[in-house]
Amino acid sequence: MKPHFGHGVSLLFTAAILLLAGRAVANNAVLRSIFSCQAQGLGGVVPTITVWYQQGTNLSFIPAGETIRKVWLNDPSEVTLDFDGSMCMQFGQENSGDCKNSGANVIQLRRIPKLDIPGLPKTNNTLLTVITEAQGQPKLYTFRVLYGDDAPEYHTLAVYADPPPAGQSCVRVSR
Repeated sequence: MKPHFGHGVSLLFTAAILLLAGRAVANNAVLRSIFSCQAQGLGGVVPTITVWYQQGTNLSFIPAGETIRKVWLNDPSEVTLDFDGSMCMQFGQENSGDCKNSGANVIQLRRIPKLDIPGLPKTNNTLLTVITEAQGQPKLYTFRVLYGDDAPEYHTLAVYADPPPAGQSCVRVSR
């Protein structure tokens, strides 16, 4: 016969495990989050996303319920992009993919050794532009992409739906 500890002890045990797991996640900083309005720069600050050699960095619009429609990167010499679905991308003056039926929700950025691309200026960051859509409404996001050489600080930047009007403002950007 198995011992029965009751629901109270079981809930306490579960809460303790979640608390410890939350500390582990917080200490490893595996996830960064930002509200949609902050990610759009409506607080007056262009948000940043860092990519490291050791791992890729995900930019997820899943929590916001948005579908990525188009993406372009000003300087593709140090970062590659991959998606969790079909995608329309801008390469110079030409589009690649089906822009009307793009269906990705996550962009995976991966740092690569710098390529020598004629005509591109030497910079230590670049700008990632993302056009999304939710309920027929487009949104424009820009992220300054920084290059990290040390240990990765997080693996995902998650974009969440805007807070209720009485909630947090778009002035503070999560770093």
